[in-house]
Amino acid sequence: MNFEIDQDKLRKFLRSGIIVLSTMLVIGLVVALIPKLFAMAAGTKRELPIYCVDCPDQKVALTFDAAWGNEDTPRILEILKKHNIKVTFFMTGGWVSKYPDDVKAIAAAGHDLGNHSENHKQMSKLSKEQCEKEIMSVHDKVKALTGTDMCLFRPPFGDFNNTLIDVTKACGYHCIQWDVDSLDWKDYGADCIVKRVCEDKHLGNGSIILCHNGGKYTADALESLIAGLQQKGYEIVPVSQLIYKEKYEMDHEGRQHQK
Repeated sequence: MNFEIDQDKLRKFLRSGIIVLSTMLVIGLVVALIPKLFAMAAGTKRELPIYCVDCPDQKVALTFDAAWGNEDTPRILEILKKHNIKVTFFMTGGWVSKYPDDVKAIAAAGHDLGNHSENHKQMSKLSKEQCEKEIMSVHDKVKALTGTDMCLFRPPFGDFNNTLIDVTKACGYHCIQWDVDSLDWKDYGADCIVKRVCEDKHLGNGSIILCHNGGKYTADALESLIAGLQQKGYEIVPVSQLIYKEKYEMDHEGRQHQK
């Protein structure tokens, strides 16, 4: 039996195999890119939350994310009451369940009750159904405690995608970010918090300021922060009094404009 291999035939066979595999690879890449190409052709754009507002008046919104701890919450509420300031608290479901009396106190004081998701997950990694559950679970808890239907949602970590923006709208919510970050969670000290906010280059009419009720020095900084903003001529309002609820459009920076 002759096992001698024809070298020419072998080379032709290998070349044919390489061509077939290359063709299959190209076809696979094209198929994978088709959805993106169609989206580009259709002009699909990335939806944005509200980072700030195109506001003619010198108004800013002060916000507090509540996801851990409540030791300083009574003190924060007392300082806000002393200065007759209303703000927005974005609360996780876990925080609401653990501190229901604080939720009631925030509501009774006339502050905005905001939704910060049930489990503080990265919302862009969740399905439409999971996003809705994360939002509505907290909504129902707060509704049962206070009778309030919340309409302001802040995604944990500021993480979002088009799916989340669509879900928030379907749930009757406005998705809220921030354009001034106090970085109070880094525990740099009260003076650093005040300086960080009041000297931020983005601070201006319609700014939304991010703080946390559980920051180590947040309560210590609050009175000076309020004074610093007021000295600059700003009126501090809750988010619900800053944003436009209808007939608005968003620019590429996430700034809300009234039509």
